[in-house]
Amino acid sequence: MQKKGIFTAMKTPKLDILAIAVHPDDVELGCAGTLLMEKSNGKKTGVVDLTRGELGTRGTAELRAEEAAMAAGILGLDARENLGMADGFFRNDEEHQRLLIRALRKYRPEIVLANSLEDRHPDHGRAGHLISDACFLSGLRKIETLDEAGRPQEQWRPKYVFHYIQDRYATPSFVYDITPVFEAKLASIRAYSSQFFSTQYQENEPQTYISSPEFLDAVIGRHQMFGKMIGVAYAEGFITEKMVGVRDFDAFVRMDT
Repeated sequence: MQKKGIFTAMKTPKLDILAIAVHPDDVELGCAGTLLMEKSNGKKTGVVDLTRGELGTRGTAELRAEEAAMAAGILGLDARENLGMADGFFRNDEEHQRLLIRALRKYRPEIVLANSLEDRHPDHGRAGHLISDACFLSGLRKIETLDEAGRPQEQWRPKYVFHYIQDRYATPSFVYDITPVFEAKLASIRAYSSQFFSTQYQENEPQTYISSPEFLDAVIGRHQMFGKMIGVAYAEGFITEKMVGVRDFDAFVRMDT
């Protein structure tokens, strides 16, 4: 496993929403709109990237770090940290679970947004299960971890883990209206000019599945489809392994009137 590294860190004692992703740019594609909406609602938001995306065909890990920092600014994040796991070779084992548990106990989020449990890229599904397992284990008092200063950390378990939908279509458990912030979400994706279609990125590198204009068109179409489900322009979809309950029917908002 590679040495842990932080490429952007903004001091925050506790987050309300923490998005966790195996690659820098996964969050921007999957749940940036939700982070933007929650931020506008006064919540503290952050991102933990598990790897530096160093196996990506285009660009470099250093460039991805710069792009991630730019995207963090667009999203108005309170924190962004990279755990430096090995891209493509990390495992859902004790070593990696403990590394993620330390981050969860550091930020103490109420809600975690996580990679899909199954997807075209094998890293996504493996990360989705790693995140789910670490969120549960983080709540066990007898698992001992230390913070950066060597002090014992208290146990912490997020109330919910929601998996954002990535490349492969999956029927969402619920969708989140992101219409007011959709252009900002697109801007955060386009911050990764080495990865997605951009006329500014002029390096002589191979085209990939995600670097074509059609890929971004498909992303937009997916969000339009999710929006149509509730009668809005754009939405993001999530899958929950844990049943979501309500205390009264006022919790439901009819979007299609």
